[in-house]
Amino acid sequence: MFIMPANIWLLTFIQALVMCIGTMLVLSGGVLGAQLAPVPSLATLPVALMIVGVATGVVPITRLMQRFGRKPIFISLSLLACAICFLISWAIGQASFLLLCMSTFMLGLCSAGFQQIRFAAMESVSTELMPKAASTVLLGGLVAAFLGPELVTLGNAFIAREFVGAFYLMAGLLLICSLLFSRIKNTHAVSLPSQTAARPLKLIAQQPIFILAVSSSVVGYALMSFIMTATPVHMHVIEHHSLLHTKWVIQSHVFAMFFPSLFSGWLISKLGVNNVIFMGIGAYLLTILIGFMDNQLVNYWLALVLLGIGWNFLFVGGTVLLAQTYRPEERFKVQGLNEFLVFSCQALAALSAGIMLSLFGWQGLLALSLFIVLFLVCVLLLQGAKARSRTNSKVI
Repeated sequence: MFIMPANIWLLTFIQALVMCIGTMLVLSGGVLGAQLAPVPSLATLPVALMIVGVATGVVPITRLMQRFGRKPIFISLSLLACAICFLISWAIGQASFLLLCMSTFMLGLCSAGFQQIRFAAMESVSTELMPKAASTVLLGGLVAAFLGPELVTLGNAFIAREFVGAFYLMAGLLLICSLLFSRIKNTHAVSLPSQTAARPLKLIAQQPIFILAVSSSVVGYALMSFIMTATPVHMHVIEHHSLLHTKWVIQSHVFAMFFPSLFSGWLISKLGVNNVIFMGIGAYLLTILIGFMDNQLVNYWLALVLLGIGWNFLFVGGTVLLAQTYRPEERFKVQGLNEFLVFSCQALAALSAGIMLSLFGWQGLLALSLFIVLFLVCVLLLQGAKARSRTNSKVI
C-alpha cells in the first residue's frame, strides 16, 4: 500500500485537512442547531444542508473539472470555503439560524469538489493500483477524525463564544489547502480520441455492476449519516452526556471510518469486493443491535465504531466497483451521477434524522435503519445474480 506516487500522498494530506470540515460540523452543527433552531426537530438542519449542498454541487463541479481540469477548481473551492467559514463565525455571533443554514449549504457546495480527491488519486495510478489509491487517500480521515473535533476545543479556548473560534481555525486550514492544491499534478489529462463513442448514461446505469456499486455507496453513506447526525443530539441534548464524551464518540466513529483503509484495499484484492461489501453490511447490523440495547456511553461508542467500519467497507467497495463500469471518456459523467445519487440520499437521511429522532426516538430511528440494511442485502443478492448471469452468458 505504502509504495505510492508522491501525488497520492500529497492528496492524502490535503484530504486530511479538508475532511475536518465535516468532522467539525458533525460535532458542532447539531449542537448549534439545537441552540438556535426555532423548533427541536430542526436541530440537525445545518448539518443536513451541508450534505444537500454536496448533492447539489457534484454534477456542476464535475462538469467544471472536465472543462478546466481538477487543479484550478480545487484551488478555487478551497479559497471560497475559507471565506464561508468566516461567514459562519459571524452567523454564530449574530445567533442567526437562517444565516448558519445558508452558510453550511454553501460549504457543502465546496465539499462536493473535495469529494473528487479520491477520483483524482485513482487517475494518478495504473488500473491495478486503483483500489489501493482510493483506500490510501481515505487515510486522511484518520487525521480529520481527531483534528476536526479538536478545532472546536481549541477554538473555544481562544474565543469565548462557543464554536466561533473553530471556524476561524478551519478557515486557516483551507487557506493552506489552496496552496497545497497548487502543488499537485493535474490528473485531468487530455484524453486520446476513443475508437468507440461514449455510451449513453442510461445504458451505463443499467449495468448490474453499476447498480451494485451505487447501492453500496448510497446505503453506506446515507445510513452512516442518518445515525451519525442524530447521535450528538441524542447523546448531548436528550440523554445529557457531556460534550467531552460526545466528542470522543464522534472522534472514535470518524477514526473507525478511515482506519480500515490501511487494509481494505488488501482485503478487496484477497477476498473480492463483494465479500468486503457484505462484511460492511454485517458491521451495520451489529451497530443497530448494540444501539437497541442501551443508551450507556459504551454502547454509543461501540455502535459508532462499527458504523464507521461498515461505512469504509461499503464505500471503498462501491468506489472500486464504479471504476469498472465506465470507459475513460465516460468517467466524469458517471462519477457525477454516482456522487449525485450518493449525496442526495445522504442529504435526505441527514434531513430526516432530526425529524425521526423527534417523532419516534432513538429506537424508532434504529428500526428504520434495520429496514434499510435488509433492503441493501436484497439489492446486492439480486444484482449480483444478474451480473454472474451476464458473465456466464458471455463465456458461453
